[in-house]
Amino acid sequence: MDAPAPALDVPPEMGLDEAARSGRFLVKGDHANLWFEGAGDALVISFDNLATIDEGWPRAPWAWARLAPLGHSVLGVQSHAKDWFRQPTAPALLQGLEDRGFFRRFRRVVLTGASMGGFAALNFAPLIPEARVLAFSPQSTMSKVIAPFEERFPFAVRKSNWEAVPFLDAAAAVPYIRRAVVLYDPFVPEDRAHAARLAGPNVQFLRAPFTTHEAIRVVLKSGTFPLLIDTLLQRDEVGPEFWAAFRARRGVTKWQRAVLAAAANRGRHALVVLAADGMLRLGADLPDEDKVFIRRARRAAVNALKVVPD
Repeated sequence: MDAPAPALDVPPEMGLDEAARSGRFLVKGDHANLWFEGAGDALVISFDNLATIDEGWPRAPWAWARLAPLGHSVLGVQSHAKDWFRQPTAPALLQGLEDRGFFRRFRRVVLTGASMGGFAALNFAPLIPEARVLAFSPQSTMSKVIAPFEERFPFAVRKSNWEAVPFLDAAAAVPYIRRAVVLYDPFVPEDRAHAARLAGPNVQFLRAPFTTHEAIRVVLKSGTFPLLIDTLLQRDEVGPEFWAAFRARRGVTKWQRAVLAAAANRGRHALVVLAADGMLRLGADLPDEDKVFIRRARRAAVNALKVVPD
């Protein structure tokens, strides 16, 4: 179980010059803020996604509850809008800290985020020499010219600029990143297509079927997010210990639903029954209400198996 995150107050607000020397700060910009909590000699930079922006302000850096107990320093890059960080403020603030030597405090820096945040982590990593990236279900770009296969999130995309450079295409940033680890569900067509655009000798893909576009939620629920963060802060390759720990996804509701739905959609009704029975055994100690969807899927599959075609 994760240890509880410490109580968090909004840090003192300051400019970049003072912030670069401080152990805790909030730098406010026109389109984004930087929230820093100094701790250990490794730094995790986390980026907002569409969901976290709905939390309003003040809000801690993305994934703070999971990151704080690990004892690392955390810098949250917080957008004011659902804009994929297609704005001048966030990169300018990061570049400002780099120019002032802030990132040289740390033995290693890892940028991380999911979806919109994963795009930003990849896109801005070249601003910080030797930085690594851990991205979950990232888009490579939302430009319809570059990625015509991407048709999700139309409202948010329409409200941001996907024509101007720089930082238009994370695929262009990949060659300038020391190491990137990208986790995604290969059964999500758009995420698979984005991943193909991000391929390179410095990129390790973690293909996680049935985690959906919200793969980060399965990773969080399985308890493997801290393992991934610590791995990237120690070395550049995620090894078999992650996959061993990620077996815990079998008890995550979101993953279970995706597995059962995929098998049913493919007419694999016997497989649905077998999977449902395994899930019920695995969750034998769970309340009955947490198993309703499994029993419902099993019942539908049994009924389908009873139907004899003409």
